[in-house]
Amino acid sequence: MEKQEEQIQAELQGHYKQILSLLGEDPQREGLLKTPERVAKAMMTLTKGYNEDPVAILNSAKFKEEYNQMVIVKDIDFFSLCEHHMLPFYGKVHVAYIPNGYITGLSKIVRVVNSFSHRLQVQERMTLQIKQCIQEALNPMGVMVVVEAKHMCMQMRGVEKQNSITTTSDFTGAFNQAKTREEFLNLIHNHQL
Repeated sequence: MEKQEEQIQAELQGHYKQILSLLGEDPQREGLLKTPERVAKAMMTLTKGYNEDPVAILNSAKFKEEYNQMVIVKDIDFFSLCEHHMLPFYGKVHVAYIPNGYITGLSKIVRVVNSFSHRLQVQERMTLQIKQCIQEALNPMGVMVVVEAKHMCMQMRGVEKQNSITTTSDFTGAFNQAKTREEFLNLIHNHQL
């Protein structure tokens, strides 16, 4: 671990120890002794996307290719923390793009999703960021992103609704045509391996 990361982790640990005290807990209790360290490490993992460049991720495996039909990577599992309550939201991301001379490694699409989801987020912004990143890096004929998620801030607190799913979508270029959007939506929801 870099010295800067060690310093950040140590500061986070101190804050989490103080939070435990403020909540009325004894941070010296056996079960809580290592909790500040564990939570600090978890938060660093859950927010590691701030230290990544998603465009560079795509460009690291960008290949010239004349394929010009829809490329879909669907059912990408993700988890993130909502920036309003710092509680998890999680679900699936479906991405499609229509190449315009360049493709990228399929795992790079997944890494872009991970990069944006490992930040404090709102689902709407994450959807937009994934779309914009692919558009910027590959300049395809179109991009479409659909995100389906459950939000623990709605399940554990507030309205306490366990089965609600939030769906967001964003698109560019060829996906402005209803027929192209419908093809993508049919492919992500109706076909299984």
